[in-house]
Amino acid sequence: MKLVNTVDAVGHILCHDMTQIIPGVIKDARFRKGHIVTEEDIPVLLSIGKEHLYVWEKQEGMLHEDEAALRLVGMCQSEGMHQTPVKEGKIELISDIEGLFQVDVDRLYDVNEFDDLMIATRHGNTVVHPGDKLAGTRIIPLVIDEKVIVEAEEKVGHEPLLKVYPWKLKTAGIITTGSEVEKGLIKDQFTPVVERKLKTYGIEVVKHVLSGDEKERIISNIQEMKKEGIDLIICTGGMSVDPDDRTPGAITDCGAKVVTYGAPTLPGAMFCLAYYEDGTPVMGLPGCVMYAKATVFDLIMPRVAAGIKISKKDVIKMGHGGLCLGCKECRYPDCAFGKGV
Repeated sequence: MKLVNTVDAVGHILCHDMTQIIPGVIKDARFRKGHIVTEEDIPVLLSIGKEHLYVWEKQEGMLHEDEAALRLVGMCQSEGMHQTPVKEGKIELISDIEGLFQVDVDRLYDVNEFDDLMIATRHGNTVVHPGDKLAGTRIIPLVIDEKVIVEAEEKVGHEPLLKVYPWKLKTAGIITTGSEVEKGLIKDQFTPVVERKLKTYGIEVVKHVLSGDEKERIISNIQEMKKEGIDLIICTGGMSVDPDDRTPGAITDCGAKVVTYGAPTLPGAMFCLAYYEDGTPVMGLPGCVMYAKATVFDLIMPRVAAGIKISKKDVIKMGHGGLCLGCKECRYPDCAFGKGV
C-alpha cells in the first residue's frame, strides 16, 4: 500500500474500510475495501477526518488484513459454526447449534504469541446457543508478511482451535438417598431441581428411586440403571462424612471407576464422579445443588451432557475460578464462577 493525499486519491483503490462514526447514530464502514475513489467521495472522506489514505499496491508475499483474517479464522473453525463477512479486517465465528463450546487454550496462546496476530474467544467449557458469538480474528496492521501466517498455521496444525459439541446424553436416572425422604418425614426437594437442570441439556429423567441409606441398596440401584442402559446415573444426598451418608462408598463399590470424591469448588466440594468402562457417568451430588443456584453440578454438566469425559486434571483446574462469590443478585452464568483462565 502507499500513502496519498485524499484530494489526489481519485481513481485509486482503498485497501481498508473507512469507518464513519456519528455518536448515537452510526458506527460503520462508509467506504469498503476495494472501493475506487471518485471525485464525489473526496468531500465525504474529508468530512470524516481522512486527509490521507492508504491505497492498495499488491506486493508478492504480503497479505491484506482481510486475507489474513480469513487465514486466522481457518485455524479456528470447525463444524457447528459459521463465519461472518469480513468487516474492517475482522471476521467473527458464530455458533450454529446449542452445545458445549471448547477452546484449545494452549494452542490459542501459541497463535497470540505472534506479533500482529490476534484471536479472541469467549470462555471455553461453556454452553452456547445458535447465534452466539464464539470468536473474532484479525491482524493488527493493515498488511502482514504471509510468512508470519504460515508459521502460525504450522504451529497450530490441522486440528481446529475451537469446537462446538452438540448434547449427546439423552436419559438420566436419579437415586434419592436418605431414610428421612424414603419414610416421608421430609419432602424430596432435590429431584425437581436436578430434573429442571437436566432438561436444559435435553436430558429426560426416565427413572427415579428412593434408596434410603443402605449402601447395598444404593449399589443395587446404580447397577440396575446401568443394565437398563441409562445414559447418566445421579445419586442425590448422602455425600458428607456423617456415618449415615453412604453414597460415596456405594459409588466406589458399584463397579465404576471413581475420578474424584471432592472438588475444589464452593459450593460443591463434596461432589463425586465415576465412570463405567463404557463411559457411563455416575455422579454423587452434595446437598448444595438443591438450594444454591450455581454449583459444581452446573460447571460439570455441560461437558458431561456433550459426552466429554472428565479427568482428574479437569477437576483440579476447577479450583481457579471455582469460588462462587454469593452475589446478592445471582447472574450465573454471566459471572466469573467456573471461568478460570
